[in-house]
Amino acid sequence: MTSSYTHQTAPTRFVEVDGARLAYRRFGKAGGVPLVFLQHFVGNLDSWDPKVIDGFARDREVILFDNAGVASSSGEVPNNIQGMAKYATGLLQRLGVNKADLLGFSMGSLIAQQVTLDHPELVRRLILVGSSPRGGVGMASLTPEFQGYLAKKRDIPDELLLDVFFTQTAESQAAGREFLTRLRARKVNRDVDVDSKTAPAQAAAIAGWGAPADNANDYLKGIKQPTMVVAGSQDIVFYTANDVTLQQTLPNAQLVIYPDSNHGAIYQYPDLFLKHATLFLNGVK
Repeated sequence: MTSSYTHQTAPTRFVEVDGARLAYRRFGKAGGVPLVFLQHFVGNLDSWDPKVIDGFARDREVILFDNAGVASSSGEVPNNIQGMAKYATGLLQRLGVNKADLLGFSMGSLIAQQVTLDHPELVRRLILVGSSPRGGVGMASLTPEFQGYLAKKRDIPDELLLDVFFTQTAESQAAGREFLTRLRARKVNRDVDVDSKTAPAQAAAIAGWGAPADNANDYLKGIKQPTMVVAGSQDIVFYTANDVTLQQTLPNAQLVIYPDSNHGAIYQYPDLFLKHATLFLNGVK
C-alpha cells in the first residue's frame, strides 16, 4: 500500500524514546524494508531534498526523523555519535521496525555506521553519503575550507549550502540553486530550526569520531552489510579520500563518486543517484 503523502505533505508525528520526544515523518510504499534517513550537521526534517525523498518513496517506505534535542525533538543533543545512534535505534524499535535500510548523510553516515555496529540485526543495507571512517583525514576538526565558508557573511543564510554542498563551477552552482528552490517548497507545518545548543554538541560528536587513533579503521571489518558509499569528487566538508578508505576497508562495499561535485553530490545529481541507489537497494549486481 502506498500512502498519498509526499515530502511536502507528510505529517510530523512524535514518539517517546529514552525520555526524549522524537519528531518523525513516515510515508511512501509500505510493506517492504523501510529506508531510514539520518541527517547531516544542524539539519532537520526539511533539510532533505524533496526530489530525493519522494523518488525513494515511490518504491519503498521512508522514515525521516530529528534526533534528540534537534529541531522539533525534545531532549538533550548527544555530544557523541554513540549517543545519537542509541536514539536512532530506539526510534526504530518503538516504531516496530525489525529490519531497515539506512541512508546516512554526512554526520548521519557516522550514526548509520554506529547503529550497524551496535545492532547488526536491524540493518539490511547501508548507504553512506559524504562519509568518513573514524579518525579520517581532516576529521578531528572542521576543515579549513568549511570554516572559511561558515565565516562568510550572507544575506540569505541557507545560501551557505551553495558553498559547502556544491562546487564553484557555473554548472554546480546552477544545480545548487535548483536544490534550494526544492528545499523551500514545503510551506505548511515545516520543521522548526535547530537551536543554539545543537551545533556545539554535534560538532563535538563529529570531532570525537574523527579523533586520531591507532588502528582506527579496524572496526569497519565488523560491518558486514552490503554498503554503497557515495561521494562528491571535491568534498570540502568530509574529504573524498575518506570515502575511498571506507570502500577499500569495508568487507562488502561499492563506491560512486560524482564529477564536479562537493558534499551535496546527491542533490546535484538527484536523478542519477536515485537510479544508482535503487539498483543497490534492490540487490541488482
